[in-house]
Amino acid sequence: MTDPHIEEAIVLMNNFAERTGLSSKNPPRRYLWTDAFAVCNYLGLARTTGEQVYTELAIQLVNQVHHTLGRHRDDDKRTGWISGLSEHDGELHPTRGGLRIGKALPERGADEAIDENLEWDRDGQYFHYLSKWMHTLDQVTRATQQPRFNAWSRELAHSAFDAFTYVPSSRWQPPRMFWKMSIDLTRAQVASMGQHDPLDGYIANLQLRTTATTLPQPPAGPDLEDETSQFAAMLKWGDLATTDPLGLGGLLIDAYRVQQLMQQGPLADEQMLDNLLSASLTGLRNYAQKGELQQPAQYRLAFRELGLAIGLHAVERMQQVVEDEAQQASTNPQPGKQLNALMQYIPLRDEIEAFWRDPEHQRSPTWSEHQDINEVMLATSLAPEGFLVLMPY
Repeated sequence: MTDPHIEEAIVLMNNFAERTGLSSKNPPRRYLWTDAFAVCNYLGLARTTGEQVYTELAIQLVNQVHHTLGRHRDDDKRTGWISGLSEHDGELHPTRGGLRIGKALPERGADEAIDENLEWDRDGQYFHYLSKWMHTLDQVTRATQQPRFNAWSRELAHSAFDAFTYVPSSRWQPPRMFWKMSIDLTRAQVASMGQHDPLDGYIANLQLRTTATTLPQPPAGPDLEDETSQFAAMLKWGDLATTDPLGLGGLLIDAYRVQQLMQQGPLADEQMLDNLLSASLTGLRNYAQKGELQQPAQYRLAFRELGLAIGLHAVERMQQVVEDEAQQASTNPQPGKQLNALMQYIPLRDEIEAFWRDPEHQRSPTWSEHQDINEVMLATSLAPEGFLVLMPY
């Protein structure tokens, strides 16, 4: 009998496919963050159920994302691939110009003054969305053994690094990153730097390079060695702690990715894992004291909380690895101690999932207004393998 959590995730993902034009004749409604999780969910469901249809949906969604978010909007004067490549070359390199967010409103024009509230609904490119798609494409290569997805991911990583990073005017300062860029990556839309953007780039590059070393033939495209080094130079490991639940979940997910990459290649190390676990533990302790999970549904955002729930699934899997590798735990007990402390917060995961599975809470406007992202991330939390597990190639 199928796990009821898997069955619920299947229902959520089937409804998502129908609603957003993936498995229906509805107009395609693509949004890069949501679709990144959705592709991984389909890969996980294929692995769990053995049903090839989910792998086909994953690849179909990748193609739809590239042909929607890799191209200019229908309401834009510009047409074709946002990279500026020809139709033929764009098909071969669909990620070379990055990928649009998929926001409802067109991007802010070069001569328009910024409206901070309106900017949230305007299109453009976010680095932290691109890094999620890098992970997703790499997961497709790992699941299907088709190298082109990893190659597209490395091309995306190279283009994103070139566009989003810059050297400040003072030569004493390390490189920095823009938070949001224009659709064509020619100008910054929001100049501030996201707290975890350098970390996102660093971990994504480590993963892509690790996968590339296992490909049966020398990989085509950028090797990302220089980009990885420069992301490392931007990182301030002591400044990663956060009380934002989505950011906390991201730290925990990154920690699990590092733990797996340590087993798969030489690029990740124990100190990196320690730093991520320490920042996560600091943030979780502070978050748990804020009492946000005691608020009614109308004051909460499900997808942000579900990001934390997914991260807590990663904690449980990390703890299992440590328990299974008793020798590693005994030679370096620090990760084990940190994980034991993090395991105390697993009930928060169950609380979050139970709250947002409740039909009454799903009637809240904060759920219905973000239905696609909420349902896809709930499905990820219920069936996290496709997103969390880096399958050996």
